Amino acid sequence: MKLSFYSGLLLAAVVGGSLVSCDQLKDLSYSTTPNPLELHGDSVAISVTVNIPPKGIKKKISVEISPMLGNTKLSMWKIQGEKATGNGQSITFKPGGSATFTEVVAYDPSMEAADLTFTGKVFKGSKEKGKEAIPSTKLADATVITPLLVQKNFKVLQETNTIPRSGDSTKSANVNYLKGKSDVRANEMKDKDIMELVNWLKAVQNDPKIKINSFEILAYASPDGEENFNKGLSGSRSRSARNAFIALMKANKLMQYTDSTMYSIEGLGEDLKGFIEELTANTTIQQDQKDLFLRVLSVGGQNDNKEKDIYALGKGFTQLEKDIFPKLRRSQISVKYTKQGLSDDELRNAAATAPASLNAEELLFVASTLTKDIKEQAKIYDAALMIYPTNAQMLNNSGAIALLQGNVSKAKTNLDKAISISDNANTKNNLAGVAMANGDRATAKKLLSQIKNSKAPEVGYNNAIIAILEGKYSSAVSAMSSASFNKALAQVLVGSLDDASKTLAASSDKETADGYYLKAIIAARSNAGVDAVVSNLKSAISKNAAYREKASKDREFIKLMEDATFNAAVK
Repeated sequence: MKLSFYSGLLLAAVVGGSLVSCDQLKDLSYSTTPNPLELHGDSVAISVTVNIPPKGIKKKISVEISPMLGNTKLSMWKIQGEKATGNGQSITFKPGGSATFTEVVAYDPSMEAADLTFTGKVFKGSKEKGKEAIPSTKLADATVITPLLVQKNFKVLQETNTIPRSGDSTKSANVNYLKGKSDVRANEMKDKDIMELVNWLKAVQNDPKIKINSFEILAYASPDGEENFNKGLSGSRSRSARNAFIALMKANKLMQYTDSTMYSIEGLGEDLKGFIEELTANTTIQQDQKDLFLRVLSVGGQNDNKEKDIYALGKGFTQLEKDIFPKLRRSQISVKYTKQGLSDDELRNAAATAPASLNAEELLFVASTLTKDIKEQAKIYDAALMIYPTNAQMLNNSGAIALLQGNVSKAKTNLDKAISISDNANTKNNLAGVAMANGDRATAKKLLSQIKNSKAPEVGYNNAIIAILEGKYSSAVSAMSSASFNKALAQVLVGSLDDASKTLAASSDKETADGYYLKAIIAARSNAGVDAVVSNLKSAISKNAAYREKASKDREFIKLMEDATFNAAVK
């Protein structure tokens, strides 16, 4: 079996004892691996070899060894001479030999300071030789439980959201014309849509969040008549609409919009697309008539007599002239502008004082991106869930924050709701954190295993916590991408002490109680000397007094437990 880093300690970890006052069993010695014992996963593995010298056990002698780890009884170990009956490991008289016993025992907290000891009974045949009983003997020091230093707080995953901070938009109105005409009638500039556009321009002219970029005028003709004429007609309409609208701006004292260079104009000729849309939407014209109109117009590129051909359709032409064509003889005036969204401060203020004024995306953005204080985040999510109670992203984040605050019950409630609405990796990760907080490592492991192909470092970190607790230290090191206390701990446990020191120095825990205590362990394992160990222990104890008692019995420091400087620091 591979020796631990303690090999060579206490005379190569051999505790020997000769049996007294008899020659039936004598000069036995014992070696234990590892010594001190070590916690791996949830158990302590023990291997003890009993060495019997030549002629050390009489042929008819049997021995029952009863080991104990603290108050925990282990299986009975049996050795016997070559002529003894029973099921013990047999040792021949002249050459002697050895017998090895292994056991894995579930860890109990009492084992941290409990030595591995044993007593033994000696028998000749079936008769116990009471005077030759083996007294209580120490086999190994108590258990190194350094893996339990792992910080079990899972990292949570929150949903984030971005919102457009500005957006380009358009506001439009139409100027309509009589057939074949391009002059703007006075009443057209008083139509409802034109006046709404003018009033909107008045309202936003001093609004710092609205920037008017340009005006665009696109003019059209109805698809009856000669195409070249209609092309020129639409161009004339675009110019007349511009002139009329600039005059309207002057009349309303909106002088900043009277520069003709702000206006782009274009005559687009016949509005065949608009015609098809209007015809399709019309409910008064029969479908067979609609199909006929479209066939006539489809040859328009080669036919300058379209109006005559359409007029020949009789009643159908009247319907077109009444319901369709007037809508197409128009100039469309569009104001192109950019609207700035709420500033960060405005968003924060709205979230705090009037959350209902914000949509779900804005509230999520404020809480997840603009707010760093965890209490404020919790308030925003609570308010948001009153408005959007089934928003899975909000439920996930509220649950994540509750978990960070130690409110495991609230976290579970919200995360269960979130996963029922949207089965996703972030919520599964957070539910694993809830399970871990409730001591349910199996459920936490199962949930994390369901997260496939995740590149989130938080998931790797959380998997590493479980790996450390299961004794899979190399896997834990590989799973963590950034410097942290837990990564340094895993590196210590695989024996990479230099890497552990570098990781700890780069982590946020380097000056915490946990960080200093781990530095003390690294110093002890590196044989850096009592001063290095004690210096770090003093720093750890100054930040967390509980480390004083722990250090006094921690078998990481077994080589220093008789040192006066060490004892002065921990007792």
